[in-house]
Amino acid sequence: MNTVPAMFEVPSRLSLAAQMANSMRKAIADGVWDTFLPGERQLCEIFQASRPTLRTALHLLAKEGLVDIRQGRRNKLRAKPTSAQAPRSRLVVLVTGEPTSHLPFATYQGISEMRAHLAEHGFTTEILSCQASSPKSQIRKVESFVCQNRVFCCVLRSVSKELQQWFSERSIPALVLGSCHTAVKLASMDVDYRSVCRHAAGIFLSKGHRRMALIVPNSGMAGDLVSEQGFRDAIEHGSHGAEASAMVVRHNGTPQNIMVKLADLFNSGMPPTALLVAKPQHMFVVIMYFLKRGLTVPDDVSLIARDDDYLFETAISHYPVDSSKYVHRLLRLMLQMVRNGCLPSEQNLIFPDYYLGGTVKEIT
Repeated sequence: MNTVPAMFEVPSRLSLAAQMANSMRKAIADGVWDTFLPGERQLCEIFQASRPTLRTALHLLAKEGLVDIRQGRRNKLRAKPTSAQAPRSRLVVLVTGEPTSHLPFATYQGISEMRAHLAEHGFTTEILSCQASSPKSQIRKVESFVCQNRVFCCVLRSVSKELQQWFSERSIPALVLGSCHTAVKLASMDVDYRSVCRHAAGIFLSKGHRRMALIVPNSGMAGDLVSEQGFRDAIEHGSHGAEASAMVVRHNGTPQNIMVKLADLFNSGMPPTALLVAKPQHMFVVIMYFLKRGLTVPDDVSLIARDDDYLFETAISHYPVDSSKYVHRLLRLMLQMVRNGCLPSEQNLIFPDYYLGGTVKEIT
């Protein structure tokens, strides 16, 4: 019969419930939850565990005096463990709802220089992709990541309103690299899309165009929503009356759907004479549609791109962002956040230049 010598200790193996209790203990210490824990179903989804495992973990935390277990009601937090010796987190996470390859050049450059600059100050950065996810699944993914990692602050790019709201209700510092939805209290930095689209519509009007359309993704993103508002503002606050119209054409982002929407638009009795197109990749779909239909730019249709792309530089009218200005503003905000541990919940807007290409024509 084999025996273990008394001088050696048998290594303990943590059960799943103990591992889950450790993760929850860490999340409580980091302030992920305030006052109450999420419901059992949500906790099971976050930690990918069964309800019996969760309940065992909760009883372990209850014995430590961290949680009050309340039948039929949400379990309540009692106190947060403190550790004066715990090192400060140095992890900055970029949470993005779109591939980094789809980012505008200035944004991509800004993020690259931000990561390099933070590395010089001893911070590590990770990219957490939440592409093609529902708001609930985005929140579950982020919540799971935060529970398993000590996150100092986050940068949010192209995420849902619900995820922005989730961060605004937590103690994790966050900067929205884009526009905040109404009622979300977070710091943000973005191009002033409302002013850009109002300016573009004003250019069309000044050139004699009275039927114009904005081609924009039906994304629900705050930047796209304020783009629609700005585009309509030029008509509503202008002096052109009922003779001018500004249509908003929303699509799902696929080339096929954009083609269908354009066909409906130009087969109508009163097709537009000018288009403002959001997203560089969608501008090329629009141009392909014109080629197939035999329409020429700007003789048949005038075009302005809302966003910047290096391929637009010599031909297409667009709004280039000064990358050095963008990078400087982003680095200043990030250094302020890592130095102070927070940022005031205010908008930081950049208005780009307007580049007059050869795609806008004056009509009579």
